[in-house]
Amino acid sequence: KSSISEEYAIRLLAPDDWFSYWRLNCRVAGLHALLNGVPAGYEMENKWTFLEEGKKRGVPVSPYLETPAVVVKHRNEEGGLGIHFYRNATDGGDWIIQERILNGEWVNRHLPDNAPLSTFRVITQSRGAIDVSKECKVEDVTALSCVFRAGRKGAATDHDSILFDVDVKSGEVLGGTTNAHWYRTGLHEVLPGRCPWRSDDHAVTHHPDGNIPVSGSVVPDIRGMLSLVETSHHRLCPDVPLVGWDVVLSADEKLPVCLLEVNLSCNFFRGSFDRKVYLDFLEDMVTDLQAKRLVADREGKKFR
Repeated sequence: KSSISEEYAIRLLAPDDWFSYWRLNCRVAGLHALLNGVPAGYEMENKWTFLEEGKKRGVPVSPYLETPAVVVKHRNEEGGLGIHFYRNATDGGDWIIQERILNGEWVNRHLPDNAPLSTFRVITQSRGAIDVSKECKVEDVTALSCVFRAGRKGAATDHDSILFDVDVKSGEVLGGTTNAHWYRTGLHEVLPGRCPWRSDDHAVTHHPDGNIPVSGSVVPDIRGMLSLVETSHHRLCPDVPLVGWDVVLSADEKLPVCLLEVNLSCNFFRGSFDRKVYLDFLEDMVTDLQAKRLVADREGKKFR
């Protein structure tokens, strides 16, 4: 354990916690979008645009229904109560209507009963985003990290999960941890015994809901998964620096691997990554952004 002075120096001069990297990714994305006139790839943050464009460009996105609308009724309520109408995005509505996707066999083997759809968060970076005027090649995109978000029993989504790091070279599942304590709010959480300041540093080897072994397992075809997101980054948004992909290993034999959505101000979810590859990329990116910022200042450019 580090001393208070050592901890202070790390947080002040060289923070290396997951939240600091998330803030860095957000700032790079914001400055990059601003100084480059919001490249088209940023439109992929819209869930419907992502699905629509993904389907057009041969990216295996999660399937959606094309019926114009659906009606959902409560089985007992009467008098006009308990009835809801949803107009599909395919018909100009606000709702993406999909059948529920189920976890595939490998994923289910590592989860308790009644667990949510549990995805893999993969982060990719694109050197093609440094100079958006040049053509990007698929080789310019690199997968940095992979995390298996093993959902908790009874949870609606895998935002409530154990975060198991995955070795991107071998596919081996490493130790797990959480970041749930970062989201606990309220003054009462500062009381002794309430909210821990930190979670275990990837010390979890078993899913706590059933003591199910997870660490040591190997994700099937990890290279195929990473190649898929690298290709998808190239096809959909090569002009965006960093992308977080939600990858599903599903029970659907026709679509065993699919992509739910992208996150462009992305979070590593405490996954490990090659810091040299990442920081070298950010150094080149920030150098270019600074040059663009100085030009904009000299020209008196105003941003809205």
